[in-house]
Amino acid sequence: MDIKQLITQMTLEEKAKFCSGADFWHVEGLERLGIPSVMVTDGPCGLRKQAGETDHLGLNASVKAISYPTGSCVACSFDRELLRESGEYLGDECQAEDVAVLLGPAVNIKRSPLCGRNFEYFSEDPYLAGELSAAYISGVQSKNVGTSLKHFAANSQEHRRMTSSSQVDERTLREIYLPAFEKSVKQAKPWTVMCSYNRLNGEYASESHRLLTEILRDEWGFEGAVMSDWGAVNDRVKGVPAGMDLEMPGPGNGNTKKLIAAVKAGEMKESDLDAAVERILAFVFKYIENRKPDTKFDYEGHHEKARQMAAESMVLLKNDGILPLKKEDKVAFIGKFASEPRFQGGGSSHVNSYKVSGSVEAAKEYGVTYAQGYDTKTQEPDDELISQAVKTAREAQAAVVFIGITDAMESEGFDRADMKIPACQEKLLREVVKAQPNTVVVVECGSAIEMPWIDEVRGVLYAYLGGESVGPAVVDLLYGRANPCGKLAETFPLRLEDNPSYLYYLGEGDRTEYREGIFVGYRYYDKKDMPVLFPFGHGLSYTQYEYSDLTLDKTSMKDTDTLTVTVKVKNVGDRAGKEIVQLYVSDDQSTAIRPVKELKGFDKVELAPGQEKTVAFTLDKRAFAYYNVDINDWHVETGSFTVMIGRSSRDIQLCAKVEVESTQQIKRTYSFNSTIGDIMADPKGAQMVGQMMQAMNPMQEAEESDANPMGAEAMQAMMQYMPLRGIIMFAGGAPEVAAGLQQLIDALNAQ
Repeated sequence: MDIKQLITQMTLEEKAKFCSGADFWHVEGLERLGIPSVMVTDGPCGLRKQAGETDHLGLNASVKAISYPTGSCVACSFDRELLRESGEYLGDECQAEDVAVLLGPAVNIKRSPLCGRNFEYFSEDPYLAGELSAAYISGVQSKNVGTSLKHFAANSQEHRRMTSSSQVDERTLREIYLPAFEKSVKQAKPWTVMCSYNRLNGEYASESHRLLTEILRDEWGFEGAVMSDWGAVNDRVKGVPAGMDLEMPGPGNGNTKKLIAAVKAGEMKESDLDAAVERILAFVFKYIENRKPDTKFDYEGHHEKARQMAAESMVLLKNDGILPLKKEDKVAFIGKFASEPRFQGGGSSHVNSYKVSGSVEAAKEYGVTYAQGYDTKTQEPDDELISQAVKTAREAQAAVVFIGITDAMESEGFDRADMKIPACQEKLLREVVKAQPNTVVVVECGSAIEMPWIDEVRGVLYAYLGGESVGPAVVDLLYGRANPCGKLAETFPLRLEDNPSYLYYLGEGDRTEYREGIFVGYRYYDKKDMPVLFPFGHGLSYTQYEYSDLTLDKTSMKDTDTLTVTVKVKNVGDRAGKEIVQLYVSDDQSTAIRPVKELKGFDKVELAPGQEKTVAFTLDKRAFAYYNVDINDWHVETGSFTVMIGRSSRDIQLCAKVEVESTQQIKRTYSFNSTIGDIMADPKGAQMVGQMMQAMNPMQEAEESDANPMGAEAMQAMMQYMPLRGIIMFAGGAPEVAAGLQQLIDALNAQ
């Protein structure tokens, strides 16, 4: 299809109309030119296609679809292949339902546990989020269905999300909030990107030329279309030249008229409209020309896939030996979530599930007993329900208490008030533990919670929101039919107040300042060496693994080289399992403020009992770099770096060092306000300053004495931070000293 030629046949009015949706879910079509209208729809963890006619608000019932585990759950799989497979399954479902673009994945960073949409997001770590997102996109788009990478950018709260401005410094933006988008765009090439509701440093994302054109297209090479989040457009006339192509939902009749008027008045170029229409038509025809109308999928097979994904992702946080449960044990399942699980989040990604399987139903063969324990419609304890649950638990050999957060507490559109579970659940749990010391907790919610009762229970399985097959997946893990292998993609703090964004989260009015900067999640907790409930990357198994033979293919390198890292992992237990090997990098001598370690590699390896495998990683410049705002680029400082292999960010097993030489020379400008220490860091400067200092008697009298109690070492430390102008002062303002320093400055600046 010659799209450019097609656009020449469109009127100005048709072009302007094409830049907004036809309705809530459809892109505009144009029958006279043979341009069809195609459908876009939520969501990242299951298809949410409205049946029949779409309504204005997108609230009508959607078709039956498979509800897969949410982003917060599958991220704990640390499994690129699993994410790619899940994308392929969703791509088949989109083809079967004639959906051109699936609105996802969502890769916003988990700045705070309170974000109401954390269940949809992958991680607090940008490297992990980017790797998993790229795999997911590749899977969906392998089926000739597009994705919409969202929400671009710095959309890490739901509170006042349509007007709030995220105030983020450039380095933090580049190191934390943009890399997952960058990786996804460069590696997986999504058909579309969805701009976020919020403002970024005062400017709406939907009209930010810097964000949508300079960074997204010019720097990263994005070639697709940018669409708005639903209702995210503030000024449509500013948006089109900025690079915001498609306004959703439609029809945007008012904004269409504004675009036409702006072109006619010379306030906007018609070529900007042409570019927007071209990018929209590109994904429309990419789908149409690769449409597979005969695609069918097996609902039962996909339901089972959701079960496998959940079992691969759930995290065993604590186990003192009580798990796996024995088939012959008499076990009580306690809590309403055991029979009616919470398996997905609220809001735009809510799926009309094919079928939902709870844990009580899935454990029938084990003869479990059941007591409701609490009502999900209230947080108030029900003494009668608790009493019955305690009796049921006491009569069993072990109790599994199912707790979590309700849809009313955690959803798109608003943020959580705290990290607590409902009072009715906490009281139930404490009463059950008193009656039954062999108690295991299963948690079903989208993000981290506080666990003041953690020392009172023997085991904790974090199910997150595990999709419609959550029940069988939980039972598989509890009884050892599957071996837990998920690891936390976020840190669980002991309490909300420990979170680095606590003092600033939500912000003041329509301004929220990201004052914690790059210290998000484990980057903060590990830097402060602060106790946490469970660290990033933590997760237990029913077997044990040993690490050995960490090897680097070189001990020194330039930042333009790559480093190959290998390590051996062995299953020394008696069960088959999967271990997630995590690689972190630390800059040992950085002059920039940096985290003590950052995740730069991971791999999930399957091992039979006694089996050993070698895992390999390749590290490039970005693994050692930080974003230097003075040069607006990624920069590696020459020096020593430590490569760490760990089970989590707090459980480092092996370390090795490599010397990295920077090939990027940063031009420094010196003046009379440059310090002696900064000058001495330059080899030429050190030589010249040394000669000058020897000629200055006042600076040589540094031996400790009554007149100089500081001594030589202390004097040198003080002198390190003295500006050059201070030498003139100590020299009595001697003109020859000033002239000599000026020569030094000129010589250094001439390098």
